[in-house]
Amino acid sequence: MAGYADTIADRTRFGEALIGSVLLGAGTSIAGIVTSTSTAASGAPDLAVSNALGGIAAQTMFLALADVAYRKVNLEHAAASPVNLGQATVLIILVALPIMAWAAPPFAIFAVNPLTPVLIAVYFIGLHNAHRIHERPMWLPRKTEHTRQEDDDECDDQRPLWIIGSLFAALVVVVGFTGWIVGETGIELSRRFGISHGVVGALGTAVVTSLPELVTTIAAVRRGALQLAIGGIIGGNMFDALFIASSDIAYREGSIYNAISERTVFWMALTLVMTAVLLMGLLRRERQGPAGIGWESVLLIILWGGGAGLQIYLG
Repeated sequence: MAGYADTIADRTRFGEALIGSVLLGAGTSIAGIVTSTSTAASGAPDLAVSNALGGIAAQTMFLALADVAYRKVNLEHAAASPVNLGQATVLIILVALPIMAWAAPPFAIFAVNPLTPVLIAVYFIGLHNAHRIHERPMWLPRKTEHTRQEDDDECDDQRPLWIIGSLFAALVVVVGFTGWIVGETGIELSRRFGISHGVVGALGTAVVTSLPELVTTIAAVRRGALQLAIGGIIGGNMFDALFIASSDIAYREGSIYNAISERTVFWMALTLVMTAVLLMGLLRRERQGPAGIGWESVLLIILWGGGAGLQIYLG
C-alpha cells in the first residue's frame, strides 16, 4: 500500500503529504472504522470510541518508532511539510469537539448528536485546506542538507494509474474485512475475561487495527517517502476521528458522546497532548536528539506508555 501510494503521489503530482493523508491514511484506517461502527451497532459505545482514540494515540506513537527506523536524522526534521502542519492542527479540532459534546447536556435528533455532521464537515474542510496549502503554501520550511524533498524520489512504476489504483483499493477491502473480525473478537474478549470495553478498545482493538499504519509508515520511510509516512499517520488520525461520527450514527440508543465513560475521555485528552507534541516537533525540526531520535519522539513513547500503564492499572 505504501508503494502504490508513493507511486500515485508521484504520478498525480498531488504530493506525498496530501496523498498520504487521503489515500494511505484513510486506506489503512478502514479496519478501525469497521471495528468502531460494528461495535457501536452492537451496543458497546466505550469500545467503539476508545478504539478510535486509542488508534490515534497508538499511530502517533508509531511515528516515534519510525523515527527510530530512520537513522540519518530526526524524522520530523527531514520530512518538513506545511501540509502536515495544517493537518495536525485540524486533527486537534476534530478530537476537541467530541470532548465538548461529552460535557454538554445530552441531545440527539433521531439518535444522532448534531455534532456528528459537524465532525464530518470539519474533516472535508481540512482536506480542502490541505490541498490549498499544497498548491499555494504561504509558509515554507527552511531547507537543510537533511531535508528530504519529494523531487528526490524517482517513480519507477510505469504501469497505468488505474491498475495501481485498483490494486490499492483491493488491499483496502482486505484491511476493512479484518476490521470486522477484530471488532467481534474485542467484544468477546471483554465478555469472557471481564475486561472493560474502554481498555479492550484503547489497548486491544485500537493497536491491532493500527498495525497497518505502523507497517506502511516504516515501509514509506525505507522507501525515502518521508512526507508520505508522516502524512499517512496524521491523515489516518484525522480519518480515525470520523470513527466517532460513524459510531454515533450506528449507536441507536442516543448520543454516543454522552454514553462513553471518563476513561474514554482520558484518551481524548491524551491524543490532544500527543498531537500537540508532534506538532511542536514538526515546527521545531530538531536535527538530533537522545538515542538518535527527536525529543518529541521520546515524549510520544512516554506519553503513550504512561497512558497505557494507567489504563491497565485501573483495569
